[in-house]
Amino acid sequence: MTESKPETNGILRAAWLIAVITILSKFIGFLRDMVLAGHYGASTVSDAYFYANQIPSLAIILLGGVGGPFHSATVSVFSKMIPNLNLKPQNDVNKLYSTFFTGTFILFGLASVLCYVYAPQIMSFIISNGSPELISLSVQHFKIMSPVILFGGIIGIYYGLLVCYKQFTLPNISPIVLSLVIIVAVLLCGNDPNGLVLAWATTIGGLLQLIVQYPKLRQIGFRVKPNFEFFNNPQFKTLCELLFPAVLSSTIGQINIYIDMFFASSLREGAWTAVVYANRIFQFPVGILVTAFLVPLFPLFSRYVADNDFDGIRRYFNKGVGVLFFMSIPIIICILLLGKDAISLVFERGAFDENAVWMVTEALWFLSVSILPYVFRDSITRIYYSFNDSKTPFIVASCAILLKYILNVILISKLHMGIAGITLSTSFITLFNAVILGLFISKKIKLEYRSLFGNLFKMLMAGTLTFVICILFAHLLNNLPIGKYALELVKILCVTSLCFTVYSIFSLIFKMDYAIDLYERIQAKFIKH
Repeated sequence: MTESKPETNGILRAAWLIAVITILSKFIGFLRDMVLAGHYGASTVSDAYFYANQIPSLAIILLGGVGGPFHSATVSVFSKMIPNLNLKPQNDVNKLYSTFFTGTFILFGLASVLCYVYAPQIMSFIISNGSPELISLSVQHFKIMSPVILFGGIIGIYYGLLVCYKQFTLPNISPIVLSLVIIVAVLLCGNDPNGLVLAWATTIGGLLQLIVQYPKLRQIGFRVKPNFEFFNNPQFKTLCELLFPAVLSSTIGQINIYIDMFFASSLREGAWTAVVYANRIFQFPVGILVTAFLVPLFPLFSRYVADNDFDGIRRYFNKGVGVLFFMSIPIIICILLLGKDAISLVFERGAFDENAVWMVTEALWFLSVSILPYVFRDSITRIYYSFNDSKTPFIVASCAILLKYILNVILISKLHMGIAGITLSTSFITLFNAVILGLFISKKIKLEYRSLFGNLFKMLMAGTLTFVICILFAHLLNNLPIGKYALELVKILCVTSLCFTVYSIFSLIFKMDYAIDLYERIQAKFIKH
């Protein structure tokens, strides 16, 4: 199979659509965080909510979200069973859907019940270094949010089926529902001293996020009927062989977060809230990039594997990861130079004071260095899933647990880096996973790393020169005789514009493939019009 221009343009159109929707979703998420931060700051209440929300978030975001195991497994298996997207799903497809739904409902429903019953034990174990007040409040939040665990797996199935039918809008826009519910709930009931309104809003928002997907699936032709034939369906067996190690891999990866929670509970009040906000700010640009490019590419990888077209996989992997690398460099520069200004401008109001700004900034700086290995790891993982191999990512993630604990001991307990130690160890773990997965993929397919990393070297040179120019320019702007927030806004707009402009110029000077391709596309558009 050779590369076709319509197929490439289709992927680019899908990537742009997903990017726009994801930007909207992330923007609403920022509004949610602004409202939450203004009411609760970085406090015991916010810590309790974020501690308790970690397991529900695992279900609805990591396991069931776009790119999660349920979404990925569904795309990998169902995309190979659907020959014509214009026709209603065949009986065997609907049967597999019903079986998958039934099994997920049973397992995740049981998990929700167990989490509700054993909430005190779970929270006491996770934040054993925390105060009794923090643990008790976390238990209350966790019990309220336990149903979200059930919603997560089902949402992942819905997302995957919609993506198989090239319905990219709903899976990427439905998380907005959850954010909007939290915003409205906090604004209406923000005087709740224990913050339980956050837990109730999260549960209701998760349910609505599930409900909005259902009508489109009905329109496509999917009908769910309880089906308990778990052992007589070869496609379901294949799905489980892919899904369970992927779920374990995500869960194992989550253990790293629980290790961070354990260490953070011994630090100052609001430490875990700072780490959570830093991750959310980090995910704003990175999530947009990864989601926009990998969601439309993943079904393509799966089809190429089914057709034994390894050249197609190499071509699109290098293009996808190359573009992600290309866009990541200026993002890292902007985070390092403008992170504090952006956090102050967005969050510093109400209960969120200057001390909280510094806490989040410190965490974000050390997390930003993980962007490059992050996009590579997520991209190479899709290749493993396309080969129906989720065991290798699971094994690699398992090996990283001990390393994560050792790094936290060294950076936090020995070197006393505090919050920075938590996010720096996360960056090291991301790099470890990316390197090992990148090496082991050779057992399945020989990827062409030379051109990919050759271009990355040029990007790093262009990025270094851009960083020097931008830091000098930012220093000059600090002398402007204007107010604090006005100065922060001016710096963000001016330095960001300069960063992307200078970086693009250096990229063209170094004859970087992606910059030349982008320049030629823009030039063709202007000539056309």
